[in-house]
Amino acid sequence: MSDNQWGPPGQYPPQQPPQGPYQPPTPYQPGQPPYGPPGGQPPYGAQPPSGQPQYGGQAPAGQAPYGGQPPYGGQVPPPGPLAPQPWQPQPGQPGYSARPPMQQLPHGLGWGAPPPGGPHGPGGPYHPQGPHGPRKKSKAIWFIAPLIVVGVALLGLRVVSSALKDSGPDDYSSPVIPTATTSSSADPSAEPSVGASPDNPTVAPTTRPPAPRPTVTKPTAPRTTNPPVRRGPTDYEIVSRNRIYASGAMPSVGCRESSARPSSAAGARANYAQLRACLNRSWTAMVQRSGATFRPPTVLTFTGVVQSPCGSMSDTGPPFYCSTNETIYMNLREDVGNYNRYPQSYQKVWARMWMLHQFAHEYGHHVQSLTGILEANHDMRYEAPTRAAELELTRRLELQASCFSDVFIGANRRTYPVTGQAQTQWRWLIGHVTDHANDHGDAPNHAYWALRGYNSRNPAACNTFTAPSARVR
Repeated sequence: MSDNQWGPPGQYPPQQPPQGPYQPPTPYQPGQPPYGPPGGQPPYGAQPPSGQPQYGGQAPAGQAPYGGQPPYGGQVPPPGPLAPQPWQPQPGQPGYSARPPMQQLPHGLGWGAPPPGGPHGPGGPYHPQGPHGPRKKSKAIWFIAPLIVVGVALLGLRVVSSALKDSGPDDYSSPVIPTATTSSSADPSAEPSVGASPDNPTVAPTTRPPAPRPTVTKPTAPRTTNPPVRRGPTDYEIVSRNRIYASGAMPSVGCRESSARPSSAAGARANYAQLRACLNRSWTAMVQRSGATFRPPTVLTFTGVVQSPCGSMSDTGPPFYCSTNETIYMNLREDVGNYNRYPQSYQKVWARMWMLHQFAHEYGHHVQSLTGILEANHDMRYEAPTRAAELELTRRLELQASCFSDVFIGANRRTYPVTGQAQTQWRWLIGHVTDHANDHGDAPNHAYWALRGYNSRNPAACNTFTAPSARVR
């Protein structure tokens, strides 16, 4: 019997465009579009939308320049020779006539020169013939002419200087790096000009191809392959495919029955000690071959009520095994009482065979505990859906313990011996057990599994967990 009292086994939201005054574009990078007007403006030289002045021109009085904002950074083109000069008629004065607005020239050539003829030429605001007719010659012209020549010369120098300074790219465009530039300027720090002039010949600028970036190979950590995690066996696999079934046939260890008779507690204890030593020798190699660690059980005897880690038991019941402390509890009252109850010799033989069978049966539960069968069966019983299923699992466990018991008896039947009257009484008792609680198996099935163990002497014959239900009733 086994009376184990185990418990259940253990993104960020889209950002709005930046507000505030315009920021000049970043320096030119390869892949950016070539020079052109700022975004939203017509191409240079193209006509603006209907009703708007040309790019860079003057808007009607009271309106902002074309585009609605002052030129980038509030800058305007430098005052050129076309601006009204102090000696020219000012707006509101006699002789003033407005010039047509100057068109923007292609980028890179700077601001334009004055119309041919100078301020007093054919395109200027002054004409010799006016409403008053020709003037009388005056000697003052000989004094004014040198001043005019000097003024024109100074103005020409200013135009040339302005053209040289303003011939480079404007603030709102991205610069390019010319591949070759020849300049007559003596200033080595002067910026290279991209404007063509007789004194400053240039070649067509080209964009320098980007320097190839070195390829950096990022070191990679060595790839480690974790071995697949092997799942543990299920409770059913533990009880039905346990390696104890492959441990082979049990050899005889030459076990002999104790010469003491269980007519007293001392005689019974002598038989228990003898059987324990024989069973230890028989099962050690079998358990080890199954991969489990062998540990011999403790044997305690009791009369009356005994306390154990698995609960309290009375001597009115059978012996039991407690897996918590791996101890076999033998009921002295039963074994001594059976031997002394009947005076006939065959009855005494029966009492000795019954004691042998009971002790080896409880040792069978110890083997189940060492190999994991006992615990797995307990878990299966705990999870059983019905009481009937739980009782069937209990019978499978108890019938297997009887089979293990008779593996040992069969292996040592010649030396013990189990012959003659002993064999007769053994065969009778295995087929006449009673099972009032329906938890150990009926007599026919008990005899079936006991004989399988006895005849085969091999734990493989004791796999009650794969047997049909009819064989474990």
